[in-house]
Amino acid sequence: MTLVLPNGMEASLSFRDVDRLAEAFASYLREGLGLKPGTRVAILLPNCLAYPICAFGVLKAGCVVVNTNPLYTPRELEHQLLDCGAEVLVVLDHFGDKVTEVIPKTKVREVILTGIGDFFPWIHGLLIKTKLTLSRQVPRIEVPHIRLKTALRQGALYHTKERLLHREHPVPEPGIDDLALLQYTGGTTGTSKGAMLTHGNLMANLSQIHEITRGYIRPGEETSMSVLPMYHVFAFTINMLFGFFSGSHNILIPNPRPLKNLRAAFRNHDITWMSAVNTLLKALPDEKWFAEAPPRHLHSVYAGGMQTHPQALERWESLTGSTVIEGYGLTEASPLVTFNPPIRENGRVRRYLSQVGGAGLPLPGTDVRIVDESDQPVAPGEHGELVVRGPQVMQGYWNQPEENARTLRGGWLHTGDIATLDPSGYVTITDRKKDMIIVSGFNVFPNEVEACIALHPDVADVAVIGIPHEATGEAVHAYVVAKCHGLTHEEIRAHCKKLLANYKIPTHVNFIGELPKNAVGKALRRLLRQTIHRA
Repeated sequence: MTLVLPNGMEASLSFRDVDRLAEAFASYLREGLGLKPGTRVAILLPNCLAYPICAFGVLKAGCVVVNTNPLYTPRELEHQLLDCGAEVLVVLDHFGDKVTEVIPKTKVREVILTGIGDFFPWIHGLLIKTKLTLSRQVPRIEVPHIRLKTALRQGALYHTKERLLHREHPVPEPGIDDLALLQYTGGTTGTSKGAMLTHGNLMANLSQIHEITRGYIRPGEETSMSVLPMYHVFAFTINMLFGFFSGSHNILIPNPRPLKNLRAAFRNHDITWMSAVNTLLKALPDEKWFAEAPPRHLHSVYAGGMQTHPQALERWESLTGSTVIEGYGLTEASPLVTFNPPIRENGRVRRYLSQVGGAGLPLPGTDVRIVDESDQPVAPGEHGELVVRGPQVMQGYWNQPEENARTLRGGWLHTGDIATLDPSGYVTITDRKKDMIIVSGFNVFPNEVEACIALHPDVADVAVIGIPHEATGEAVHAYVVAKCHGLTHEEIRAHCKKLLANYKIPTHVNFIGELPKNAVGKALRRLLRQTIHRA
């Protein structure tokens, strides 16, 4: 595993290094802090070498990983820490001021601090620390804490002691039904809650992914790139867990913004596979440095998190020669549910099925249905809610019995996503159930309107929501990020009239500088709706 900074400076850890340090961290949690199995440990880190050490260490200790978004405001961080009851927080020193404000209001009793320069050769680490300190990017932390490297040194001593004392009575390992991960999500209601994923859930999803990628992911021979943050469940499973599972050399990008931060990684490493979202697939080919020297060894890209626009996919594949493998998942399913299976043919990786813009076939051992409001299956090709059953489906939401009864009713995970299922079993996601717009009784799917507007050459980004309308019940409202000044409401509507039925055409178009997005670049329609309500 190699961390690559934008200036090209690198630090690496072998699989053996990560395992050894993770064992030391587990021993520190058990022996140094006295944590019992099931104790929640929050990890507030971007992609860095400390992340897999701490995540695997928490799991080895029988404790529960609580992935925490570094972009959270203090209020959001406080809510999550209180809700999960975390007793330990691992945090990057960049966020010391946020921690200082929040920790006294929570049950956290131990703060473990790490820096981006940790695990670099000492001279490089010193240079990084000095530069960050002089540029005032590392604020002072005002709560008691211990440095991660100190905790690891203590943990190594505890681990030696454990091995001697427990030679005849080894430390119990977590079982498949034990809780491994509390992954917070808006779920189907928009309220932040923790999806309870067990060791069995995660291992099942890994086995499913391994089965469908068998024959083209070469164990121990691949180099993957982690652009998406590993605190997001998509990258947690695909990049970190499956990356280790497949023996891939994982290249970590701590911050992909601006996109030129990826240049050194592509230049210095022969990337063979990576995960991505539509935003990245669309934006990278616009970078001159990328377009002039696209990665030559890249054979496949796992696309998820949001719908991939066909034109972005086709442009990416034409430029790079790699195949975009689409899939669908959600936090509550660890996360992968469907995948367009890849195969290797004549030395190249390609999609098993030719469909583009869909979600694929269910993973092995996974059942899917499309149901109506009464949970009755709809006819093939008809729209309905996608429900899922399989070994990767969560136990439920943390301390949310009413939500569990609603979401997991009948033994099926109700995803809140609108989809279709063709006779061959291929799933196509249309949109979120809560995001569907009903105009004069007609269903309008924002994804379809967004894909249409995105085809306009002067549109850089777009998101569509429904707004109340006196005559039609709801109307289509578009937020557009223009590539150049002067694009008008009338031009967008005229463009849409060529491609969409009249009731799908936006009645309102707002031009804004940037769309609010989540950690993997998905537009946050919820925040856009709040803007409308406040107005």
